Amino acid sequence: MSNSNDNDTDTKPKPLRIWVDGCYDLFHFGHANAIRQAKALGGPGAVVVAGVCSDAAILANKGPTVMRDAERLAAVAACKWVDVVVADAPYETSLAWMDAHACGVCVHGDDVTTTADGADCYAPAKRAGRYREFSRTQGVSTTELVSRMLRLSAHRETPPVAAASTFLATASRIAQFSNGKEPQPTDKIVYVHGAFDLFHVGHIEFLKAAKALGDFLIVGVHDDETVNHCYSSSFPIMNVHERVLSVLQCRYVDEVVISAPHRVTDEVLNKIGKVSIVAHPANTPYALTINGLDPYYIPKELGIFVEVEHPLSEMTTQTVMDRIIANRALYEARQAKKMGKAAVEEELSRQEKAGTA
Repeated sequence: MSNSNDNDTDTKPKPLRIWVDGCYDLFHFGHANAIRQAKALGGPGAVVVAGVCSDAAILANKGPTVMRDAERLAAVAACKWVDVVVADAPYETSLAWMDAHACGVCVHGDDVTTTADGADCYAPAKRAGRYREFSRTQGVSTTELVSRMLRLSAHRETPPVAAASTFLATASRIAQFSNGKEPQPTDKIVYVHGAFDLFHVGHIEFLKAAKALGDFLIVGVHDDETVNHCYSSSFPIMNVHERVLSVLQCRYVDEVVISAPHRVTDEVLNKIGKVSIVAHPANTPYALTINGLDPYYIPKELGIFVEVEHPLSEMTTQTVMDRIIANRALYEARQAKKMGKAAVEEELSRQEKAGTA
């Protein structure tokens, strides 16, 4: 009997390890959805190994990044569907790298990605029969987000940039991103709220610190009108559903309140579960409500309001915006290069699907 069990263990298939590489610049819910789909393709127990290309490799093949190496690595590591993160991944997917990380297949969206010389980045994996693909998320991309920021930096007094978004949120997409769990009676519930626009490592570190205060983290994501009131007539850059999905993919988040009220009310503190702590980033100013009220008045009166220190408090959405503004000409050239490259990639994709490539 013992020998039989040992043999069963030896012959039991090992979980598939999946290689998913990319630039992951301005890591957004489209990236997260790609990783989610890759993990689902791998079946039960699949391990997602996310290879993150270096700044230098991306510059040579695509153009300058907005977020730096360490920031992109941290953003990918915070995605709840990622199991392993690998730095300095080659821009052209390498079978040797896949083998080095024991990955049987690589997975990518149903669009062709090319190197600087026009070669298909996934050709080696395709030739080896170790390539799988999924449908990419429509309506969002790093190029699209950079375009929105360039538009905002050129016209500071415009309607909210998020209004230009073509992304359509569905109940099924939100359900796919949701953890689908409720707090337990014994859980210590922490509540935070904010815009979470252009979800970045500053947000991630704050959420990580907030989650450490308790067992169950609820994040309130403000609607576009509230964000517009708090920041300027041109914000937010991403609409409320885009921002909700960006927050939901983060491994430190248990639940999200969509279009949460600016003021932390009794309903917020008691409807989902009894909130024990309301947290806000330390040394970070916040706007009063449209009626001139302190949004944290009630939790302060209850003695449950805390300010949380975290290591990247200097990183804000404005920090990301400032990088675009300071290097506007550079990013405009990047966008033009990307548009030209995209046309070539689209034609290669058409040929591949038609069987003529």
